[in-house]
Amino acid sequence: MNLRLPAWRIPGWLLVFWWLLRGLVRVTVLAVRYWWLTVPTGLALWLRLEYGGLVLASLALAVVAVCMAWWRWHPVSWLRFGWYPMVARVRALVVYRGRWSSVMATCGLATVFGGDRYVPRLLRVRCDRYGDELTVRMLPGQIPDDWAQTAERLAYAFRLREGHARSTSRPDRVVIRFLRRDPLAATVNPLPVPNVPDLNGLPLGIREDGLPYLLRLAGTHVLVAGATNAGKGSVLWSLIRSLAGGIRSGLVEVWAFDPKGGMELAAGAPLFARFIYDDPDGMAGVLEEAVKRMRLRAARLRGVTRQHVPSVDEPLLVLVVDELAALTAYITDRKVRDRIKEALGLLLSQGRAVGMHVIAALQDPRKDVLPFRDLFPTRIGLRLTEAEQADMVLGDGARDRGALCDRIPESLPGVGYVALDGVREPARVRFSYLTDDDIRQLGRDYQRHDRNDDDQEVTK
Repeated sequence: MNLRLPAWRIPGWLLVFWWLLRGLVRVTVLAVRYWWLTVPTGLALWLRLEYGGLVLASLALAVVAVCMAWWRWHPVSWLRFGWYPMVARVRALVVYRGRWSSVMATCGLATVFGGDRYVPRLLRVRCDRYGDELTVRMLPGQIPDDWAQTAERLAYAFRLREGHARSTSRPDRVVIRFLRRDPLAATVNPLPVPNVPDLNGLPLGIREDGLPYLLRLAGTHVLVAGATNAGKGSVLWSLIRSLAGGIRSGLVEVWAFDPKGGMELAAGAPLFARFIYDDPDGMAGVLEEAVKRMRLRAARLRGVTRQHVPSVDEPLLVLVVDELAALTAYITDRKVRDRIKEALGLLLSQGRAVGMHVIAALQDPRKDVLPFRDLFPTRIGLRLTEAEQADMVLGDGARDRGALCDRIPESLPGVGYVALDGVREPARVRFSYLTDDDIRQLGRDYQRHDRNDDDQEVTK
């Protein structure tokens, strides 16, 4: 004999109560999350019911007047604490949150496990003059490189210009920056010249976030790679300008090599202790002279210090080479070419500690053109012709992390990507532009101080 227990059914009134309670909780959560909308709306409705539309309109006009006065009195604080936070909340609601789940799924950043869908959480949106920054909590198993490779697709999904991803101090978070307009579209004027150059932070240009780009020259060599008219001259002259105060005082010596017959560097000839431009054999001889000077200085500093400190008696020596490939690959005389390669290899491998730095620019970063490319710790990638060249210049994986050197348009000379200390992702920078008149004026104002001339005048 089979006994069947009667099926228990949930009463209808209990189901209605459950759905009402659930809806009330959701409405409460939304009201708390978007308090910046619900609180003013509730206050406006209460004022309208209690005191009428005239009081409500008067209060609204008073709020507008206060905001305008704040903007006129101190626009910087108004934009930072008033306008941009309000824009960020509106854009987070209108642009991002409504489409977040679908965009994460279509871009491959959401996943399904055990029948449940998991989506990275959008934590915060910040806005500024040029774009939006989204702080996201990644899913377990994701790394910032996954987001860097997808950043461009995310930008197009949200109908924005360009996207970059960078890591943060929190290992579970990543910051995505979308551009609404390019902050580096305008030419950067020549920057002020410091009286005493700070070798740990030479100002050369402006970063994409509006901060100045400071190049650390101490203990490094610098390689600048870019196609024709990409702005390599802007980098070289910005660097020379930042050193001009030390050139005039004698703390810095610049030896300039211009294999293109002096076309690029001749305007600043008064700034150079040595200027070589027409004879490959002569260039090889000057490089060998720099090697001898390096060895003599190393012998004097041995046992005294491990890092050279510039002085008038022992100045910092900066060797600027405008087109390095012309010295290492294009010289037909094999003996001269081998002499240049040997001297450059010694300077690059041994010169940093004794205060001798090589600043080199070239168009073709391939290994057969520049065999000692890895001896340049600091590298700058301007506009390049091929996507693979970004990794050649800035290191493996640089393009996947956002260094789109091949995407820089020809209309933006002087724009490039650099590696910042302590940051894995390359930063986008625009270097200052000096006209020929600016360079000639720089040479007149900061002409090299020659101690031999002073000695002769004293003797007379």
